[in-house]
Amino acid sequence: MTVFPTTSGPVRGHPRDGAVVAVPGIPYAAAPFGAARFREPQPPVPWTAVRDCTDFGPVAPQSARLPGAPHWSPGDEDVLTLNVWTPAGARSAPVLVWLHGGAYTFGSSAQPDFDGTALARAGLVVVTVTYRLGFEGFGHVPPGAGGSRYPDNRGLLDQVAALRWVRENIAAFGGDPERVTVAGQSSGAASVVCLAVMEGARGLFRRAVAHSPASPSFSPALAAQTTRRVAAAAGLPATAEALLAAPPGVLVEASDRVADAYRRDPASGHRHYDPVLYGPVVDGHVLPAEPLSAVAAGAAGGVELLVCHTTQEYWLLDAVGSSAKVTTEEQLGAFAADFGLPPDMMAGYRALMPGASVLEVYLAAYGDLLFAEYGRRLAEAHARAGGRVFLSRFDRQRTGPGGVVRPWHCADVPFAFGTLACPHVEFLIGGPPTAADQRLSERMVAAWVSFAATGDPGWPPLGPAGGPVRTWSVEDGGPVGPCVPDARALWRPFTYAPLRP
Repeated sequence: MTVFPTTSGPVRGHPRDGAVVAVPGIPYAAAPFGAARFREPQPPVPWTAVRDCTDFGPVAPQSARLPGAPHWSPGDEDVLTLNVWTPAGARSAPVLVWLHGGAYTFGSSAQPDFDGTALARAGLVVVTVTYRLGFEGFGHVPPGAGGSRYPDNRGLLDQVAALRWVRENIAAFGGDPERVTVAGQSSGAASVVCLAVMEGARGLFRRAVAHSPASPSFSPALAAQTTRRVAAAAGLPATAEALLAAPPGVLVEASDRVADAYRRDPASGHRHYDPVLYGPVVDGHVLPAEPLSAVAAGAAGGVELLVCHTTQEYWLLDAVGSSAKVTTEEQLGAFAADFGLPPDMMAGYRALMPGASVLEVYLAAYGDLLFAEYGRRLAEAHARAGGRVFLSRFDRQRTGPGGVVRPWHCADVPFAFGTLACPHVEFLIGGPPTAADQRLSERMVAAWVSFAATGDPGWPPLGPAGGPVRTWSVEDGGPVGPCVPDARALWRPFTYAPLRP
């Protein structure tokens, strides 16, 4: 058993496979409830005896029950914890800090596909972070009657607190605080991009990995509207006092009811299609500007960036039933209008996808809107602003008993973590991994490790005029080639902006 000192007290880790020591469930901030609820994260309560870290900490309040991961229960409050995997005997190893996805509403660092053992065995010190979600982390709280103010983007502030913990403590675990890479997928990747342009996170990491960064950020007006609707669903006035008095589970249940109402109402605008209620709020304080425009203005100039998207992102959301079905031309036209897409875009997709159904056209366009086009624009904007950036895409496909398993949202994560053997990822990848899958995973793990260690994942960076994209597939080594134009031309007239009511 290995004991590590931290600024809050000593912790004891436990060996994994002989070559790795795991230290789960370390508090990086105090429980964000009671007097600390809806506030900036506060320092953890220190301890003196050795803290035996054998289990993950509680997950943040949510209704999701994810396979293989612990569930939130009322009364679970010490949710601001992180987990460390370190190579035995590590000295000044590069550090990778992982922020999970889940639409800013569900998920945790305890999901089995985020186990850091394989990456630690490959030479990284891995840190995975649990942070506030849903209303607790991203809901807008109006000022209190006595003038008390509550920050937006509390989940982002939790992530900053975790990165500060890493800066102050990771050397004790064999990590190099000057070689920190923050990484995430989906809403976790979007959080990474927010951190890259936030003054409060400046200097806490050197590199960033963003797999399928999700595009929507929220205007203050939309965040305030969401609070009013969630409060009404909970039978509460939309005041700070009423929200503070409501148990977390009440706000979780009310949020679920509001999201379901949007999903059932085709007239509810952009929130009908995939009603994500919470996200980063462009408040001008914690998050000073919409992240893509901030990157284009050079706000992330000191950060080296690695971006990846999957080639059929949105098919997963359809498969798990979280997205509205769009099956008629009328519905497809309404979708385009609700998001302000160019009027000829759907016809352009149909020309690129001869024989495709209306649903397939919708899934392709929505996946590009939310993830692929946004990620490519981030990479290109960073390059034009003088930043160093690498672009890749995940295109691994497989034919299984149920048909073709697509390169959809989330499928790339277990390949990059080296967790393909985890039975809980079989739905994502279409069954047990093949030998070719394992080889692809080894290549992706090596790319992450190399990027975190040296800033070079193994292929050339983009330049101001564009450049190569690395394609991850099982057919071969994933050739480096020019970006495939596919639907890019259709998106030129479209501008990303914070979502409004």
